[in-house]
Amino acid sequence: MLSEVLLVSAPGKVILHGEHAVVHGKVALAVALNLRTFLQLEPHGNGKVGLNLPNIGVKRAWDVARLQLLDTGFLEQGDITAPTPEQVEKLKEVASFPEDCAVTERLAVLAFLYLYLSIFRKQRALPSLDIVVWSELPTGAGLGSSAAYSVCLAAALLTACEEIPNPLKDGDHVSRWTDQDLELINKWAFQAERVIHGNPSGVDNAVSTWGGALRYQQGKISPLKRSLPLQILLTNTKVPRSTKALVAGVRTRLIKFPEIVAPVLTSIDAISLECERVLGEMAAAPAPEQYLVLEELIDMNQHHLNALGVGHASLDQLCQVTMAHGLHSKLTGAGGGGCGITLLKPGLERPEVEATKQALTGCGFDCWETSVGAPGVSIHSAASLHGPVRQALAGL
Repeated sequence: MLSEVLLVSAPGKVILHGEHAVVHGKVALAVALNLRTFLQLEPHGNGKVGLNLPNIGVKRAWDVARLQLLDTGFLEQGDITAPTPEQVEKLKEVASFPEDCAVTERLAVLAFLYLYLSIFRKQRALPSLDIVVWSELPTGAGLGSSAAYSVCLAAALLTACEEIPNPLKDGDHVSRWTDQDLELINKWAFQAERVIHGNPSGVDNAVSTWGGALRYQQGKISPLKRSLPLQILLTNTKVPRSTKALVAGVRTRLIKFPEIVAPVLTSIDAISLECERVLGEMAAAPAPEQYLVLEELIDMNQHHLNALGVGHASLDQLCQVTMAHGLHSKLTGAGGGGCGITLLKPGLERPEVEATKQALTGCGFDCWETSVGAPGVSIHSAASLHGPVRQALAGL
């Protein structure tokens, strides 16, 4: 067990193209969002394991000696396998939730306990440690916040028990693990995502682990070999929606109008493939006309998504506001509200960007200026973290 403090971060994600069509076997492009979740793991000798999640108001601690006495045979596995409903029920007993405990807190705590007890089960003794996790990502907005949390936990716990080495060398501000170690981090993070979501696709944790951009089709995930970070505005309309209901609505429309809806899904697939091709070209030598193509693809996909019935008045408003400033937007994720992305081409005048952000905020939306194509899970030196992150992880 390592004795030093570990600082880890992982990115959220957005879908660039292919939402909803991906459910019907088409290609989706997912990209790492440079809004990150940060985790600090601090080993100590007070006999407790603590979890502090200030974003959702969670502060829990368990007695290590009591956890040590548990029969964790229910976690014994030869390989990393999916947590069973029985295992999850036993974890709920370990967690001992109060009756009024919120669902978000329950799931976050269960994922943590699952990883802590599973990853350390080979150790002679469970370690005393404190974990603080703070995120720039809003929860429940379709931006992969739970995956970033799961990836940070898996990376920190695997490093702490020396299952994977700490890649941070003296003098480094930030470092990343080898592909082999990232594979292990991703496998464990996927199991934590299963505790939280039941049957996730694996896309969110893969993007959070590897970063950059990846293509997803019919369960097959492959990172794009080359992709260029793109500057965007990310806007949260704060309109709640049910992903399940929206997906079911598209399926109903496909059954009702197969000859209309099937070609729309095929066209969205073509948009994903064209975007993938253009991003590959841009990684080698970006040119202004390529950004114009990306804008056209964004506009076409947004119209297609409206045709599928997953648009919303708030998203129409977002597109109209940004178009008034010469910028192009589309929904990202399930639609029906939620979030949208706006491409910021290089060379845009600052006052134009600021005026757009102000107009979106004036609509009652939350707006961030950020980038996509960010690095995946990383380990940091304390000196490399900026003020707000350092304060949050210090529990301030």
